Amino acid sequence: MENAFTIAAYVVAAILFILSLGGLSGQESAKRAVWYGIVGMAIAVLATLVGPGSGLWLASLVLIAGGAAVGYQLATKVEMTQMPELVAIMHSLVGLAAVFVGFNADLMINYISGVYEAQGLVLGTVGEDGLKAIGLPKEVHDGLSTFGQLIAKKSSVEIGILRVELVLGIWIGAVTFTGSVIAYAKLAGSSSKLPFTVDTGAKKLPGGHFLNAGAAALSVLLLIVYLSGGGSWALVLLTLAGLFIGYHLIMGIGGADMPVVVSMLNSYSGWAAAAIGFSLGNDLLIVVGALVGSSGAILSYIMCKAMNRSFVSVILGGFGGPAGEQMAVEGEQIAIEADGVAQALNEADSVIIIPGYGMAVAQAQQAVSELVKKLRAKGKNVRFAIHPVAGRLPGHMNVLLAEAKVPYDIVMEMDEINDDFPDTDVAIVIGSNDIVNPAAQDDPNSPIAGMPVLECWKAKQVFVSKRGQGTGYSGIENPLFFKDNTRMFYGDAKASLDKLLPMID
Repeated sequence: MENAFTIAAYVVAAILFILSLGGLSGQESAKRAVWYGIVGMAIAVLATLVGPGSGLWLASLVLIAGGAAVGYQLATKVEMTQMPELVAIMHSLVGLAAVFVGFNADLMINYISGVYEAQGLVLGTVGEDGLKAIGLPKEVHDGLSTFGQLIAKKSSVEIGILRVELVLGIWIGAVTFTGSVIAYAKLAGSSSKLPFTVDTGAKKLPGGHFLNAGAAALSVLLLIVYLSGGGSWALVLLTLAGLFIGYHLIMGIGGADMPVVVSMLNSYSGWAAAAIGFSLGNDLLIVVGALVGSSGAILSYIMCKAMNRSFVSVILGGFGGPAGEQMAVEGEQIAIEADGVAQALNEADSVIIIPGYGMAVAQAQQAVSELVKKLRAKGKNVRFAIHPVAGRLPGHMNVLLAEAKVPYDIVMEMDEINDDFPDTDVAIVIGSNDIVNPAAQDDPNSPIAGMPVLECWKAKQVFVSKRGQGTGYSGIENPLFFKDNTRMFYGDAKASLDKLLPMID
């Protein structure tokens, strides 16, 4: 009966997870989708405690309480601008869990083998039914854990499959762990809590891709050695190879492409979870892992298309660095004060606003919303242009604008609005840099060469709200800031907009 309840609960939880994932595709359904996920996870945890974890209630509840406390602290203290690095570090925990579960499975297989040998039997012996099928006395069988009893009932072929599953879980988990830690370090920059800092540029050790290929080949060799009875030492070396691949892959990707990396690591963490599910014989973990893995891979592919990158190149960590010397940027940045921006906006008929990470850092979305209300009240055509990777995380800007009650119908994707810039009176760039950089089109040696960008420089006037003259996350200069029709509105985005709002009449 308990097993039937667990299976039924897992089915319900899986359906809720699927509904949650589907609902997250739209802003209006996202809030409901989050609740689907919360309820689904609650059902899954309860079903696990009643079923496979019925003998571990105390330990499980203590761990759940501890995790809930940590999660609450993160949810209340982490700013929206820190979400990309938070997601990355969470992926690392999934990868680490996969590594631990895989080694636990290997230890359990070795332990059960020892139990069998003590009984004069061989693990994988198959009889007709019941305890005869596992060849163990009842008292010995009952003394094993739930996972141990599951392994004890497997045939030799099933044991071999389990070994393959745990190796995949360990290897994918190891790659995900170190890759996610490096991604976190690159995203967090100087605010990283790690004992080391990582340059946002693309860095590879001498040998580049040959090192990755060599580590991958070594992993395959160690898999063969392990499956041939080589022992747990092969697993340890295979784990080290996976840890190196994760580190070197992500180190080789430039900062401007980190949004794709976060999505890719999300996919890796999903496949790691699925591998855990196969090892533990947990159907829900398999389903959820497959959902996360496939959706992350699809999102990575969509983002690669949006950035004109090769999906295979992303997976192999093969992009992010310039091919030669970049074009020099000539001219000077011309500053403008709030009254000049206000005059242009009061005279304009059409306005396009391009939000970016700087808007999120300054928490200026409410001020932007007020500006939009004032301009629309004057009969002006105001719209937002959203780049697929604006804000270092897909959907980052959409979430902030929805939070500020900006109407959904004026928030446009890049492909919908890019052709409208030549007919636009004023384009306002708020905290964006790389996604409005014309070097992506004009400089083949730029780290972002070929990446589709918002062509705001084609508008009649461009105002850039920016703290100072620093470069963007990719670390390259932006020729937009030096163009004749561009003026730099220096200062904190929220403070600048607060100064501008009273001048809009």
